[in-house]
Amino acid sequence: MTTAPLPNRTRVLILLVAVLLLGGVGTGAVLWAADRSAERDRVQAGGPVVTPGPVSLRTPATRQLVVRNMAWGPHRDEIATVPADHPDGPRTSSGVQCLRFHAAAGTGICLQADRGAVQDTYRAVVLDDHLRELRSFPAAGIPTRSRVSPSGHLAAWTVFVSGDSYAGTNFSTRTSIVDVRDWNLRDNLETFDVIKDGKPYRAPDLNIWGVTFADDNTFYATVATGGQTHLVRGDLGARTLTTLHQNVECPSLSPDGTRVAYKKRAPGAPEDAPWRLYVLDLATMTETATAEQRNIDDQALWSDDGTLVYALPGDFGTDLWTVPADGSGAARRLMDSALAPAYLG
Repeated sequence: MTTAPLPNRTRVLILLVAVLLLGGVGTGAVLWAADRSAERDRVQAGGPVVTPGPVSLRTPATRQLVVRNMAWGPHRDEIATVPADHPDGPRTSSGVQCLRFHAAAGTGICLQADRGAVQDTYRAVVLDDHLRELRSFPAAGIPTRSRVSPSGHLAAWTVFVSGDSYAGTNFSTRTSIVDVRDWNLRDNLETFDVIKDGKPYRAPDLNIWGVTFADDNTFYATVATGGQTHLVRGDLGARTLTTLHQNVECPSLSPDGTRVAYKKRAPGAPEDAPWRLYVLDLATMTETATAEQRNIDDQALWSDDGTLVYALPGDFGTDLWTVPADGSGAARRLMDSALAPAYLG
């Protein structure tokens, strides 16, 4: 049986209806996305109280916690402060937006996005104690880690040059360190000499990320090569990176300089959520698992010599959690809707 072809007018009508339907679906999707974006600008019910005001990175009379405010509303993504002993209290928001942030001794490092019509670009901005820009440097990719040395003299940052996650193997990073006293920039730590297992080591697949400072010359970081990650001790003057321990990512040095907190790929963990939070004793190379059993994709921060602070996904972006560093106790929520913490004082 042969079906007669549809008249031209009918075919045109069907095509028109299809175009209108597709257009309606597309318009609906755009409107939904716009409404969702606008929702982030509205204060969430029961969320933190955030008000604009002056924010200083100077050592305060009473200890302060500085964070990237993630609470929905007009001050989302701005650097804000709360009293360190009252992290659930009202926040003072600076008006300065950062994707990643850290501060120490009156110096801040702020990783920012410049939103473009076609493509976003990024930059690393060094801030003074009043969050005023001192100097900025182009960043080669998506910001992911930042740290300031205890003296405030050095600032480091890591970006993804390609890829957007450490979980897989298809990514590339770029890590830089700048001395804010003379603006001497080490643009890419991959140019440093690597000493692996006591011998000079060269490989085309080096990736370096997660700097944490001991002082103005010595730092620790992660080096990935050959499918493995290593804790390395860096020497700025000698331009060397010396491997110390395997399966260490995003290290964070304790205030007393004796231990490193880090995320470790745990045996049997899912490929897309592989990390657990550990602490390494640098003298004995003994590892201690913390009581936190969830996947930690963050560079933890020491709030003191015995306590770690880190980020986990929350209802409105990211929340800060805390856990003892010695493996005891239990994880507890420290602060809702916050990221990139730094303690002042």
